[in-house]
Amino acid sequence: MAQESDDPVKTFSIGFDEQDFSELKYARRVAKHVGAEYNEFIVRPNAMDVLPTLVEHYGEPYADSSAIPTYYVSKETRQHVTVALNGDGGDESFGGYERYAAMQLAELYQRFPGLLRKAFLEAPVGMLPSSELKRTRIRDVQRFVMAANLPRNERYYYWMSNIKDRFKDDLYTSEFKNATRENRPFHFLEQWYKQANGAGILDSTLLADQMTYLPNDLLVKVDIASMANSLEARSPFLDHKVIEFAASLPENLKMRRFQTKYLLKKVAARLVPKDVIYRQKMGFGVPIGKWFRGEMKDFVHSVLLSEKL
Repeated sequence: MAQESDDPVKTFSIGFDEQDFSELKYARRVAKHVGAEYNEFIVRPNAMDVLPTLVEHYGEPYADSSAIPTYYVSKETRQHVTVALNGDGGDESFGGYERYAAMQLAELYQRFPGLLRKAFLEAPVGMLPSSELKRTRIRDVQRFVMAANLPRNERYYYWMSNIKDRFKDDLYTSEFKNATRENRPFHFLEQWYKQANGAGILDSTLLADQMTYLPNDLLVKVDIASMANSLEARSPFLDHKVIEFAASLPENLKMRRFQTKYLLKKVAARLVPKDVIYRQKMGFGVPIGKWFRGEMKDFVHSVLLSEKL
């Protein structure tokens, strides 16, 4: 865009006071590198005041907390422009999530004898201390080991889920469990793994995400948050020619030696600083756990422990 435009491109970025969740310094650097007009906005716990508005716009239970900063970055952006471009679809076509590498690694893991896996890895890893409240590498390894032996669709469902089946067993009545037994979420994923028709594990998982996670979560999030602010959001990576091109590539151009987005990063390295590209992926996380245990504690208690609920 910067190369094609006669005027400086306007960029809009959202960040947090909690540095573990904020990528603003990288956004600033890229904007400066390409000569863009940079705009940023800090989201703080009082941003949750927008929850009633979001509930009204989404109109159904919607569990992606990044809808909150997406709403605010859309609101901020709309004060300057009426149409904006986003990066949705790049990960799902070119292999951008760490979980894709985990899916490949699990295929290798399953080749080891079961007794060897259990004695030398699964048992010791299960004994390591970890916390459900904070993501750590130990917790990541434990989650990997818990699901690595499962079939592809069940493994992916496990890694993509926040509420595990063991919790549902305590929450659901017997009648509800029986009524939903044939409609388990991993059955929903299974149809796309079957439709992948013998493709490799990476391409199969990309297809599953393109047909589930992308249209039912990410695109819903951006479409509603942007249109609630009268902003049109466009996704260049979802141009059908780009998707078809990515689908035609061999897997080792999308991920090589567990390096995500291999080809896309090679191309992007010609345009922006390499250290921005070749760093660990953060995702669009929100420090909601810290907020819920801190400034928003009273709000959470009043809602979740109310007589109405």
